[in-house]
Amino acid sequence: MSMRQLAVTLGVLVAACQHVPAAHASPPSGYVHHKISASGYDVTPLPPAEVARLARGLTAEQRAVLLHAGTEPAFCGGLLENKKPGVYISALGGLPLFRSSAKFESGTGWPSFFAPFDPDHVIEKPDNSGGMERVEILDARSGGHLGHVFDDGPRPTGKRYCLNSAALIFVPDGQPLPPQSHPVNLQKAYFAGGCFWGVEDLMQRTPGVLEATSGYMGGRTARPGYHQVSSGETGHAESVEVEFDADRVSYHDLLAVLFSKIDPTTLNRQGPDEGSQYRSVVFAADAEQRRVAEQFLRQLAKEPRFAGRSIVTTVENAKPFWPAEDYHQDYHEKHGGTCEQ
Repeated sequence: MSMRQLAVTLGVLVAACQHVPAAHASPPSGYVHHKISASGYDVTPLPPAEVARLARGLTAEQRAVLLHAGTEPAFCGGLLENKKPGVYISALGGLPLFRSSAKFESGTGWPSFFAPFDPDHVIEKPDNSGGMERVEILDARSGGHLGHVFDDGPRPTGKRYCLNSAALIFVPDGQPLPPQSHPVNLQKAYFAGGCFWGVEDLMQRTPGVLEATSGYMGGRTARPGYHQVSSGETGHAESVEVEFDADRVSYHDLLAVLFSKIDPTTLNRQGPDEGSQYRSVVFAADAEQRRVAEQFLRQLAKEPRFAGRSIVTTVENAKPFWPAEDYHQDYHEKHGGTCEQ
């Protein structure tokens, strides 16, 4: 659904949803899919420009290690003898990497750990430099070099993560972690507002949104397909699941973004696309989202642009969300353009 000049034509966008997309030679939109670790941290690789910006705050020694895979001399690292309880974070971006509870004395001359803070926070990569076969470990977020991992560690993992002190910053227990070392305040929202391609694209371009997935919600059939939903017989609405960082964008702000682009006064319709599958619904994931959404719609009804018209968008409790077929996902990323073109 290509919402060209969306303010003028929601219809052109939504009409496109009635067709299976064909191959397109246009470049992708550049939307970045975020990866969240098992412990709730954003470990999406940083773009080179952001890594370069962060690197400006490093010392020469830190740059040599993190950016150029250098190795500090044995028994010289400042964190080798540290036995205080706390967390070791990356000096390049602050991702938590190791806990003091996993630190042990290896006798090798470098800080050693038998397990990472979260396996998703480190990347293991074959390293055949210097005529040796080793496994390099990298910070999953910044790509910075940390050290190497070996199979001669203690139980329960049998691993020895051998680190350069210069790659780490130690934060003692009781001292607050910097903001970049906090897990994502991950929440989910569910919106239906016409063809899901346009809502998905709109949300993907909203700062603070980590993922937006097209799918179906609000119907009676489990695991429905596109053609079933299009028939109107299953009761589903074309919907989008939005995963967002609530510390960066609020649920209220997401509602404001949505209703700046869709018409909440057209029943079972957006633009030329008609049918119950194109109805506008806010599916509240919890009582607080329902409260915020209902209040938002009450305020929306008072706006001059809707004078003389009734708000027909409903607020309903979220039901099972069924992701749509792969060809519906990331339509604009795959086919180029955005809904603002």
